[in-house]
Amino acid sequence: MTFQQLEISSSILKAIDDQGYETPSPIQTSALPVIFAGHDLLASAQTGTGKTAAFAIPLIQMIAISKIQDKEQKIRALILAPTRELAEQIKDAFNSYSSYANIHTGAIYGGASQRGQEKMLKKGIDILVATPGRLKDLLKQHVVSLRDVHYFVLDEADTMLDMGFINDVKHIKGFIPKERQTLMFSATISPAVSTLARDLLIDPKTLMMSAPDKMIDKIHHSVFFVEKKEKVNLLLDLLTDNKLTSILVFTRTKHGANNLVKDLLSYGVKTDAIHGNKSQKARQIALNDFKSGKNRVLVATDIAARGIDIDNLSHVINFDLPESAETYVHRIGRTGRRGLSGEAYTFCSGAEKSLLRAVEKHTGLKMIVLTLGPVNADSKFKKVVISQEKEEKREPTRNSKRNYSSNRSNNDERKTNFQRSTHFKESPDHELRKYKSKRTPKFDKSPSEEISSAPRNFAKKKRSYQTSSEGFNSEPRSYNRTKRAYQSSTEEANYAPRAYSKKKRADQATGGEFSSAPRTYTKKKRFYQSKYRD
Repeated sequence: MTFQQLEISSSILKAIDDQGYETPSPIQTSALPVIFAGHDLLASAQTGTGKTAAFAIPLIQMIAISKIQDKEQKIRALILAPTRELAEQIKDAFNSYSSYANIHTGAIYGGASQRGQEKMLKKGIDILVATPGRLKDLLKQHVVSLRDVHYFVLDEADTMLDMGFINDVKHIKGFIPKERQTLMFSATISPAVSTLARDLLIDPKTLMMSAPDKMIDKIHHSVFFVEKKEKVNLLLDLLTDNKLTSILVFTRTKHGANNLVKDLLSYGVKTDAIHGNKSQKARQIALNDFKSGKNRVLVATDIAARGIDIDNLSHVINFDLPESAETYVHRIGRTGRRGLSGEAYTFCSGAEKSLLRAVEKHTGLKMIVLTLGPVNADSKFKKVVISQEKEEKREPTRNSKRNYSSNRSNNDERKTNFQRSTHFKESPDHELRKYKSKRTPKFDKSPSEEISSAPRNFAKKKRSYQTSSEGFNSEPRSYNRTKRAYQSSTEEANYAPRAYSKKKRADQATGGEFSSAPRTYTKKKRFYQSKYRD
């Protein structure tokens, strides 16, 4: 069957021809007539068989027909995708197939500027591709309206459920009119997906283009038994083979992805990573560099790589075995796309043998065990030695403390030159507005004072003393306070403890003889002196 036999409009056929597609895939041949007829659809097909085109082509054609009668710019179709990369990829596919039709497609997802997305929505679009989280936020803010949506599509529905988006999907469904056509596409149909389909679909048609979890026949599945600490060395030895032209490596965690990239870069392997902790811009740059051939290796986590379409991907390597056997299906589905052959290698440590058995049981495969022979020493990757100059450029903060004193002296000199400059105009309050710098000591408030190199609190106390008539005393503050109190009176300064000096003043005021004896003894003595004075 050809695309012309599927009753596709001439403008879309021209766009398909520009993409280089000659014949439709089985999922496209089966899904297009069902969608054109207006039925709800639950479809399962192997990853990479053209699921996106299976719903993009009919939606573009039906929306283009509806715009002939109603030319108002409004959202007529909503496609939900689990990840940012997949949402961007679906948007690009719609734009490609509608390049000769008056159809506008936009995408909204987290990790990108909301302001730019709001501007795009204000201009008006016909088809909206979104991730559930960002769409839910914009609905709460009343930024987007779904009241005119007639076509509702869930792509990678099983992944959506694995990521916990089921409640978000049900929440979004409440904003869409009940009279709609709903389509669900997925690589696998699990019991959870079937349950969701019963909630969303009305009398759907079901297309099972392949048995669930069946591997692509042209992909060869192999396993290397290797200890965890030797996995990096095994990967480096495999990369010495030039047949591995483009390699997608899967790790279980984001931290593991970052560490693997660091290790590969240290041996000069051009690589980058995509995972949830990276911004959308960084993830897109890493993906584009890999697709263009700039980087030979792309390290990814499972969630970030769901639905990514990469042409001519030669190898997929499971650096860590996935926790779920179903995830293995999504991983190896990145290679062998559009009928091309592919290789899937799995690194299995002793602690991961149970996960390997689960994958084999779930898929019905018996993986071929491979062992890598000795690699020629001349072919092995050598550790890259970074020169000291490059290392300093990469880590500019390393010598910042060391150079602080020299920078400070240079700033002092620059500040002095600035003050001496003829272009510096003084004003009456110039002395109160001294030139300040973050890296130089601050000027004192009073110009007549001497700048002290002592700590700030000490210097501040010194200035306060200098403004008075007293002399500066570097003794502790409480001691000096007592001394100043005595000096302000007519008495002679007494440096004795306060309680002792207080008793002395009391004795002098009464005319009694001052005694350094304990108070009780002195009090008794004054009593006798007053009694027998006469």
